[in-house]
Amino acid sequence: MAHSKIHHGHYPAGGWLAAKALGDAFHEQMNMREEIKIMFEMNKPGGFDCPGCAWPDANPPHPVEMCENGGKAMSWEATSKRTTPEFFAKHTVGELLGWCDYDLENEGRLTHPMKYDAVSDTYQAVEWDTAFAEVGALLQSYAPETVEFYTSGRTSNEAAFLYQLFGREYGHNNFPDCSNMCHEPTSVGLPPAIGVGKATITLDDLAECDLLISIGHNPGTNHPRMLTYLREISRRGAKIVAINPLKERGLIDFIPPQSPMQMVDFQPTKLASDYYTVRVGGDAALLKGVMRCVIEAHEAALAAGQPAVLDEAFIAEHTSGYEALRADVLAVPWDKIEQVSGLARSQIEAIARLYIEAERTIICYGMGATQHESGTQNIQQMVNLLLLKGNIGRPGTGISPVRGHSNVQGDRTVGITEKPNAALIGNLEKRYGFDVPKTWGHAAVASMQAIAEGRAKALICMGGNLVMAMPDQSRCIPGVKSLDLAVHIGTKLNRSHLTISKNTYLFPVLGRTEIDRQAGGEQAVTVEDSMSMVHASWGKLEPASPHLKSECAVVAGMAKATLPDSKVDWDKLIGNYDLIRDDIEFVFPEFAGFNEKIRRPGGFHLRNAAAEREWNTPNGKANFLVMDGINEDPRAGDSSRFSLTTLRSHDQYNTTVYGLDDRYRGVYGMRNVLFINAAEAAGLGVAEGDKVNIEALDKAGRPTGRRLDGLVVVVIEMADRAAATYFPEANDLVDLENFDKASGIPAYKNVPIRIEKAPA
Repeated sequence: MAHSKIHHGHYPAGGWLAAKALGDAFHEQMNMREEIKIMFEMNKPGGFDCPGCAWPDANPPHPVEMCENGGKAMSWEATSKRTTPEFFAKHTVGELLGWCDYDLENEGRLTHPMKYDAVSDTYQAVEWDTAFAEVGALLQSYAPETVEFYTSGRTSNEAAFLYQLFGREYGHNNFPDCSNMCHEPTSVGLPPAIGVGKATITLDDLAECDLLISIGHNPGTNHPRMLTYLREISRRGAKIVAINPLKERGLIDFIPPQSPMQMVDFQPTKLASDYYTVRVGGDAALLKGVMRCVIEAHEAALAAGQPAVLDEAFIAEHTSGYEALRADVLAVPWDKIEQVSGLARSQIEAIARLYIEAERTIICYGMGATQHESGTQNIQQMVNLLLLKGNIGRPGTGISPVRGHSNVQGDRTVGITEKPNAALIGNLEKRYGFDVPKTWGHAAVASMQAIAEGRAKALICMGGNLVMAMPDQSRCIPGVKSLDLAVHIGTKLNRSHLTISKNTYLFPVLGRTEIDRQAGGEQAVTVEDSMSMVHASWGKLEPASPHLKSECAVVAGMAKATLPDSKVDWDKLIGNYDLIRDDIEFVFPEFAGFNEKIRRPGGFHLRNAAAEREWNTPNGKANFLVMDGINEDPRAGDSSRFSLTTLRSHDQYNTTVYGLDDRYRGVYGMRNVLFINAAEAAGLGVAEGDKVNIEALDKAGRPTGRRLDGLVVVVIEMADRAAATYFPEANDLVDLENFDKASGIPAYKNVPIRIEKAPA
């Protein structure tokens, strides 16, 4: 690892440094033959889907359809390193808990099914049949509602469908999912507004918009392939407005590594034409301010006999609730809008002018907007703004959540939900003949509350690193340790696997890059990207170990052992994944022709009714939804109180840490940092490189005792009264009860803290 330092370089996103980082990742993790073989197979028809983000694939694809962090994700999975039974024999769990997260995963791919042995404090190899039989016997002894079935976004559609089938035949709807911690406000907030909980755009719309408003996300790190499309938007003269508490390099300028000319002459393309560092928690205030400007401009235009600003015909024909929205936004005083958003009225008016002048506008947003107590309402305010000018349901317009993990959206589409609707229940019962439980189950926060309070008996994790991803780890970790059973299904060792329950198993599975051979031959799985394109993924590499099973096979193995009288023919389904897709098509009619369609290059698009101005809401309209007030003033309390947002480093994907550098923010060789702006640092009497301690506060401003000490100050251009640090290290600062009551998402992006200078 590099020596710890802070160095603020002035270089664009992408470029030679991205190419070098990708080459370094390949060199460290893989051999040259593997690099060359699979580099040209990623995100291509007949190839495998990126195990990283959910950004859509180009059609036709670019010669190399890969970004820096996607390449890191691929190399991390296709690594030549192995974590074997011999490794576990040498290292106790107690010892491994002292390792950093990077070192744990850098040991490489898991190779054998393992079971924890308390006497030796080690994981020991176990045969698959033995492990399945033991897990099945334990599950038979529990009341179904005391078992939590967690799903990570790496899970394929086929495995997710089998997983929810297993859980529902077992007898519950407890399906906590990683989407509960990232885009649940999208799934909950968009349907009452426009009738669908997904993006209303495709890649084609990005080529036609006049204005793209980017709120609360960092594409340079989290979905770098988006930068290619932002570059094209900028080069054709359209505007990009970035709204984010930190000024992120990936929204400022970009050199595409796939463009030889720009790489040679080092002339970046400017991306955002305007950048606004909104305060943490100030998104709703800003959006209401913009809407106020737009409505006032409309009414002034009409009074002067000029053309309307709003799309009055669209509002009259397609929407409901405009008058209530108008009354609400005009009633919010400007001083409150400025105070909470952290932006001057003139800045908000400038955003409004761009919106008024644009004929076609798209809003893209990320977890910076969703992970708040008001996350659902934040998303609905974006919809309100778009509806004012009819910016949903025509080319070059719409709303687009930019999702993270590659199939987090697909998992939900094929039934991973704690709230099954009547159609899902009815179709499952028709297809399989068992009674589907009707009582709603647990999402992520409710699951962890049940675990922390001792109401849960078992946790099964289909991928992911749930213990570290959840908030309030001082409650969650003891809760997981008190469980009777924990089963972790994954590819590499992580800290959740070391949080030992009474009976703990570690089941290694195939990665997205690997060939999946079943009784019916080599199998493809499918994924759904963040714009509702569904396509096949075919692994290309030999499995990391002959002892690995596919996700589908692991689910089937547990189900057969748990449900000896199951009405599902598990062996038949896992022998030929086409049969799983036939069942998905039966249960979800929108997948009509599933097997035929995924054999077409590029796959197919699931219909989005809102994109066609068909509103599947109770009143058949797109609805303006009023938010009562705006968020609390981040400056409340004493002068040392800040609002903390958590974020990824550039060498990180979700809880997976690829390295200790964050070059776009000037951090090298460390993760114990706190970002603040220069004025706030001066006010605290600290300079860059000094160390500070932070403590989380409750809503009344009282210390909670949850703290991080010894964080290194990094001065960066960002909003005032705001601070930022990395997750998952900071997740313990977030109270388990601090979540959006509409969607259940934890408020990772708005934690009240106090900062103090650390003793020398």
